[in-house]
Amino acid sequence: MLLDTRAMRYLTAEDWRVLTAVEMGSKNHELVPTPLIERISRLKGGPSGVHRSISNLAKVGLIAKVKEAKYDGYRLTYGGLDYLALHSHSARNFVYSVGSRVGVGKESDIMIVADDKGTQKILKIHRLGRISFRTVKTNRDYLKNRPSASWMYLSRLAAMKEFAFMQVLQEEGFPVPEPIAQSRHTIVMSLIDSHPLRQISAIPDPASLYADLIALILRLAKHGLIHGDYNEFNILIREDKDETEDDPEAVTLTPILIDFPQMVSMDHRNAEMYFDRDVECIKRFFKRRFHFESTTPGPFYKDAKKTVGKDGVRRLDAAVEASGFTKKMAKDLEAAIREQEAKSSQGDAPDSDDLEDESGEDETGDEDEEEEQQVIGTIVPLENEEGLQKLTINDGT
Repeated sequence: MLLDTRAMRYLTAEDWRVLTAVEMGSKNHELVPTPLIERISRLKGGPSGVHRSISNLAKVGLIAKVKEAKYDGYRLTYGGLDYLALHSHSARNFVYSVGSRVGVGKESDIMIVADDKGTQKILKIHRLGRISFRTVKTNRDYLKNRPSASWMYLSRLAAMKEFAFMQVLQEEGFPVPEPIAQSRHTIVMSLIDSHPLRQISAIPDPASLYADLIALILRLAKHGLIHGDYNEFNILIREDKDETEDDPEAVTLTPILIDFPQMVSMDHRNAEMYFDRDVECIKRFFKRRFHFESTTPGPFYKDAKKTVGKDGVRRLDAAVEASGFTKKMAKDLEAAIREQEAKSSQGDAPDSDDLEDESGEDETGDEDEEEEQQVIGTIVPLENEEGLQKLTINDGT
């Protein structure tokens, strides 16, 4: 789904109240009845003002009707949730302008943004609804008490979990982006000048980088954690000048860890499987890309398990749970991610949400058609008449 923020400049205070009302109503209704939207928004203009805002929001795809619904109502779209999150970040000056999409996956979009001082940052937008969760809602019981749209709930959980893990990992000195803010299904984090490991075709010393990556797996384990998706897509490589070398061109390759929604505890019932999978992913990639194979076997889960909490290190799995990300939330999110993995491996295509805007067009559109952008685009700030900070994307025109 393409993030187009140009319509933000035209939204009135009443439009934002109505959009927020739809979000609030979605907590208990998959399709929010129009009378409920009127009661929650409490506009001074009454029902006519609400209907005017509903029309404005529907025309730009922030809310949508459901085909053949039994009653008059609307549901929040991903675009609407994006706008609410950006509105929150903008109000706190974390995001002032939006640039190009620089990464896209089955579960998230990665955008370049800038704050009110012009400092570039990364905005990660979790989109777990990209693969339909209809089968989840009918075949799983972990969402039985949440009749509202599962994609909003699960995407929010993914962002909450990732932000919580980034915070504790940074506190312990792990090489991760700085977590700045989290709102709904989005995270603002620092921008690191680096390249994904998958984009690197050759390195001067594969053995050294391999050792660093294995050491990070073992260091995480000592703190009670397993990354769960430790591969060339979720490892960035930063080039740091090596001041200890005589060669002024000498650099040190520093791995940076990203993407933590699938991180699990060393006490997880499937911990050994996840640990072994992370190790095997690195071994397989280095053999294929750099023709490097370690002569040292392992590391093995049983040995790493013995180091958990040793030397007085902090158990970060416990710290995240204490921060408010509960076991119930973790269970909901994990089940959804596993379901999505299963659907992906079977080659199932995402289902349409059966949404339509007031023009009758499908809401889903061409969300996955754009190729990943590698060049950062121009970042364009906008202001409305009251001087409030607004956002737009540079579309190259």
